[in-house]
Amino acid sequence: MDIHTLTRDLNLDNGSKIVMLVADGLGGLPMSPGGLTELETAKTPNLDQLATRGVQGASIPVKPGIAPGSGPGHLGLFGYDPLKYLIGRGALEATGIGFELQEGDVAIRCNFCTIDDQGRITDRRAGRISSEESAPLAISLRQVKIPGVEIFVEPVKEHRFVVVFRGPGLAGNVADTDPQKTGVAPLAPVALDAASAKTAEVAKEFLRQAKALLAGHPKANFHTMRGFASKPSLPSYKEVYGLKAAAIAVYPMYKGLARLVGMDIIGSAQTLAEQIDVLRDNWEKYDFFFIHFKYTDSTGEDGNFDEKVARIEELDSLMPAIDKLGPAVLIVTGDHSTPSYLKSHSWHPVPTLLVSDCCRPDPHKTFNETTCITGGLGQFEAQYLMALALSNAGRMGKFGA
Repeated sequence: MDIHTLTRDLNLDNGSKIVMLVADGLGGLPMSPGGLTELETAKTPNLDQLATRGVQGASIPVKPGIAPGSGPGHLGLFGYDPLKYLIGRGALEATGIGFELQEGDVAIRCNFCTIDDQGRITDRRAGRISSEESAPLAISLRQVKIPGVEIFVEPVKEHRFVVVFRGPGLAGNVADTDPQKTGVAPLAPVALDAASAKTAEVAKEFLRQAKALLAGHPKANFHTMRGFASKPSLPSYKEVYGLKAAAIAVYPMYKGLARLVGMDIIGSAQTLAEQIDVLRDNWEKYDFFFIHFKYTDSTGEDGNFDEKVARIEELDSLMPAIDKLGPAVLIVTGDHSTPSYLKSHSWHPVPTLLVSDCCRPDPHKTFNETTCITGGLGQFEAQYLMALALSNAGRMGKFGA
């Protein structure tokens, strides 16, 4: 019996509200031995006050020692076994912008990049080119034509765009072309199984034509392809938890994740303050709210310790506005750790705080990586966080006689 069978069987509807605030990449590391992490450095009086009422621990996104992508990291938080439900980044990105994938489609998340005259990548994100500048470039790639394949190109945000291939004989098991470092050429798309061989050839031809179309642009003169993926299928939040769920996110990929598990995407907020406004305006309409905050991750990936600290403090400043709404359960966590020290996602367990009127508070008066190690939740797999949320919200009955 899996966890979703249990949650279906034990579900109770009592009208209570659950808020899950995901500070992407929240967990960190000191920049030198014996130092403080970003979360420990930040001034977080509001999170610390919540810690006195709540219980904390460290969530393991997938399995110990595994550094997850954003897809598996969020699926675990949503209560889906990330080793069972495999979703490629391309499908998330496409779904996030509202593109309706069909059976047999292959979606790819693409990043504009900068290459030098030797074809080596000098900037993997084309200087984080603005959406206003990148969108026309993405649209220009609709000129690419490949016989026997229908091609869709859609702008996403900043340096990101989506390509979808549609046609017979396509499959999504193709290796990324992003080498994950600068100073080297992009990789060729390589099929990882026989069924994906045609997709790899189509991708090579797309890249060839795209390179010619982008030549001469000072920043975005090429692109990489990541997360080749076919359309996934997951049970919805309503099916497995009995919850009417909503997502309040800025970036399309996280909207895509939420949409794939049956959440409604609400509002058009671009800042965290605006996201809280959307939460307040829709409070009576939903049982569960997922709020996504991206910038604790992007600052960590940039290796900008001080800016990540500032973003954590921004998050902290808005916690009273959420708490004032009176959720039965308030969770603050991350989908993975992104230490500025490593400039990447890492395998480290993620600080997690759960506040409810019936939780068993631990002795901690602050919230950070150190306190989470000895918090009342201990270390646990993220896929069980939703069961904890449901029980603390009074939405789970007793198992067995």
